[in-house]
Amino acid sequence: MCLSFFKQNNQNYIHNKTPMIVKIKNLSNNQLPAYQTAGAAGVDLRANLPEAPISLAPLERTLVPTGLYLEIPEGYEAQVRPRSGLAAKHGITVINSPGTIDSDYRGEVRVPIVNLSNETFTIAHGERIAQMVFAKYEQVTFQEATALSETERGSAGFGSTGK
Repeated sequence: MCLSFFKQNNQNYIHNKTPMIVKIKNLSNNQLPAYQTAGAAGVDLRANLPEAPISLAPLERTLVPTGLYLEIPEGYEAQVRPRSGLAAKHGITVINSPGTIDSDYRGEVRVPIVNLSNETFTIAHGERIAQMVFAKYEQVTFQEATALSETERGSAGFGSTGK
């Protein structure tokens, strides 16, 4: 069992659970991803741009390197999502959100960012550009069928349940 301590608003919080272990290789000079608060679901990913910042014009997109390489346990994925502050304040988001990092991928984590604002946005080295959440998944076996069970909703699609 692991006791993790967080301090927020001058109060100590203790998490009393065994954490999942994810091996990480950090080839950047940024700190490792970390939870910023006791209740955070995701860790922040930082841009690895030691040579020069990236400027994104309106509607331009790019892959931002992080310098991080992961070994995610089988049966889990890492989801890469936008940071709400960057999205709301600057129109910067992850273009395929949420992006999935599979457990068998060993390459560098790179974040596909798009600028949806009307102004150029510059991403600096070490800037927090996205968040990463780990999730358990199940693989399925498909069973071909000629009919499916009936439900109240049936085949009613987008917007069929109201506003």
